[in-house]
Amino acid sequence: MRRSDFGSQDQPQDDFRQGADQVNRKLIRPNLSELKDRLQPRQPRRKQVPPESTNAEAFYYLKQMNARTPMIVVLKDGEELHGVIEWYDRNCIKVNRVGAPNLMVMKDCIKYMYKAEEQDEGRAPRSDGI
Repeated sequence: MRRSDFGSQDQPQDDFRQGADQVNRKLIRPNLSELKDRLQPRQPRRKQVPPESTNAEAFYYLKQMNARTPMIVVLKDGEELHGVIEWYDRNCIKVNRVGAPNLMVMKDCIKYMYKAEEQDEGRAPRSDGI
């Protein structure tokens, strides 16, 4: 059957169809870029670059300076310096010693350092020098 045959029998349906065709309908289309983002697996985020300075070194020096903790500074050549850290900066520390001249020691020359009380207690100094 042709469309013209249906039109003669079902006049009310044709009127309904014509009315529906005459209404302007807005098509809702999804944004294709959003769909691509949803379908593609996301790449894992890169880890953030750690900060250049954590201030842990400064915190440690300040703590030992304020408490006037007797320290043992071991230099790269094996020499040990006994004293109290008076001040520090980016490149060096000043060690006050009893009965010996005070020294300004470059940080590049320091192998590690530890509290003098750790040696007195018979414990071996920690490998990280703290």
